[in-house]
Amino acid sequence: MDTASRLTEEDLQLVHALQVNPRLSWSALGDVLGMHPTSLAVRWRHLEQSGLAWTTAHPVGDPDQMALSFHDVQCAPGRRREVAEAIMGIPDVFTVEECHRDRDLMLTVITPSPAVLTASVYPQLDRIPGLARYETAFCTRLHGSGGDWQLDALSPDQRSALRAAAGPRPEPCARYVTPPPSFGPIIRALGRNARTTAAQIGEETGLHPATARRRLQKVLESRSLSFRCEVSHRAAGYPVVCQWFARLPAADHNGAAAVLSSLGALRLCASTTGRTNFTFMMWLRSAADILTVEQAASRRLPSLEIRESVIIANIPKRVGWLLDADGARTGRFIPPGSAWD
Repeated sequence: MDTASRLTEEDLQLVHALQVNPRLSWSALGDVLGMHPTSLAVRWRHLEQSGLAWTTAHPVGDPDQMALSFHDVQCAPGRRREVAEAIMGIPDVFTVEECHRDRDLMLTVITPSPAVLTASVYPQLDRIPGLARYETAFCTRLHGSGGDWQLDALSPDQRSALRAAAGPRPEPCARYVTPPPSFGPIIRALGRNARTTAAQIGEETGLHPATARRRLQKVLESRSLSFRCEVSHRAAGYPVVCQWFARLPAADHNGAAAVLSSLGALRLCASTTGRTNFTFMMWLRSAADILTVEQAASRRLPSLEIRESVIIANIPKRVGWLLDADGARTGRFIPPGSAWD
């Protein structure tokens, strides 16, 4: 069923506001959006229950902190759905995408280290019947991810007001602090709902409320989690998802990422190992936008050599949540594995 007409302008504004900061209070959001906090909370509850929008948090995937890897999977003929169902149950396979090129599935895996990938994730993949082969590329620099992208539903003044309400951003030099004990239970709670309070985390984990509050604050300060407000791509008006694989001189990667971020709804941009060394993904309004993006990229990035473009037909799992065919959240969440404890 096409859900594109379900999100009203007020819905899109609320989603955009939560993309600016998923943990802002309803009071702060109401001040900026001109709505009563209770009305906003009711509207958000409806969006969550319908699966059209939700907040979540996951390990950020910064290669300076942990291992972020991408995997192309080939399945035996006729066994794509069976293999996808099995892979979706693997905790540290955060995202599963279906495509129709020389791979059947594309996986995004985040683990605390490459050793965990080798010791835990690979054996689980190896045991899946019908999985013919897989190939790995490691992220060497993450230039942008889905948590960075925002809708265009708010005015510049509203965005500035939301950023001011969120408080000052951490200094760039203080990028990463060692996560606290009980990190795993906390990120699982935040994965289910990025707005989860310290009191709720205490109830879920058995921690004393003061301890839960202290550890949650340390998680927030560590910048080891990416907080995001997600939305059904079809409901938001982006029915086409395309990923490009390219080669680019190493010195040009940062500049290319900045250029691409201005061309559209950039959902991923990363430097990688492998046959190509640069990949990016966008949500698009139509298939015609693929050529528009490629033409603009060619004009502005003459050193960018696009080797392949892949339309993603379905996203059955996105950062832990299982989705339906329209990209709406189902009720099933696969939390990060025990390696994060």
